[in-house]
Amino acid sequence: MKLFALDASRSFGEAVADALGLPLAAHEEREFEDGEHKARPLEGVRGADVYVVQSLHGGPEQSVHDKLVRLLFFLAALRDQGAGRLTAVVPYLAYGRKDRRTKARDPITTRYVAQLFEAAGIDRIVTLEVHNIAAFENAFRCETVHLDTRPIFARVARTLAGEGELVVASPDPGGVKRAQLFREYLEADLGRPLEGAFLEKRRTGGVVTGERVVGEVEGRTVLVIDDLISTGGTMARAARACRALGARRVHALAAHGLFVGEASQAMADPALDRSFVSDSVPPFRLAPELLERRVEVVSAAPLFAEALRRLHDNGSISDLLALPEA
Repeated sequence: MKLFALDASRSFGEAVADALGLPLAAHEEREFEDGEHKARPLEGVRGADVYVVQSLHGGPEQSVHDKLVRLLFFLAALRDQGAGRLTAVVPYLAYGRKDRRTKARDPITTRYVAQLFEAAGIDRIVTLEVHNIAAFENAFRCETVHLDTRPIFARVARTLAGEGELVVASPDPGGVKRAQLFREYLEADLGRPLEGAFLEKRRTGGVVTGERVVGEVEGRTVLVIDDLISTGGTMARAARACRALGARRVHALAAHGLFVGEASQAMADPALDRSFVSDSVPPFRLAPELLERRVEVVSAAPLFAEALRRLHDNGSISDLLALPEA
């Protein structure tokens, strides 16, 4: 196995490599004065099982598009050098939310991104908690490996649950299945039944509304489960609605913390006790004091490391994500 991590995701790649007990493979990235770049491996890959880590979120130095193009070019270079099997490891996959037409002549960008990866010659893509699993799997013609946050957030939820009554909620009807799967996983982990709930959500002209909660939350601790936090408005809205119905505590758990726009204000909303995200996207947009008091980052690197180990050894990914033993 050879594991590369492009510079923009080197810290996550190093964490995965440490968990695997192997060093990152060497590569070089160069910038040219006109904005072009070059990336190449500094060691042979012919016939090797090769993995490349790059998370596709925007950042202060590289945009989503910069990172996507750099990853595609590097993958293509590895294919040209004779990599035996080539896997793109993308903790956060950009454009996962635009997976269907909602207006006339809309693009289906998720499929276009998949076509770019396939044109670069990859055999497989591994990612974490996409917006719509079915759309992700249908967009790609190569092998897809979808990881979710149940194994890493279950430990957090176990601590938050205590002995009181617990509700696992989705902030919108579209995420009910995700919340249900997490609730079932947590029920097996805790050894007791849990309640479920979801909130209505309507979006008109970019304005999100809907305060109705379906499910009983009074006197309970509520865990709101989603794939990502963008501006944080959805999570804050859900927390206020649950509090209005008498919820004791409300915590947010989301795989990806983009924290754009007014997310800092949303994360500081008093209705929301604490938020938990993975390190698929570094929380560089949040102030340090907010990270200390209100937002906690849970590492997904061990989950990715175990998944890559199993893929290399032709092991089972399903067992990795299976329900805990009762």
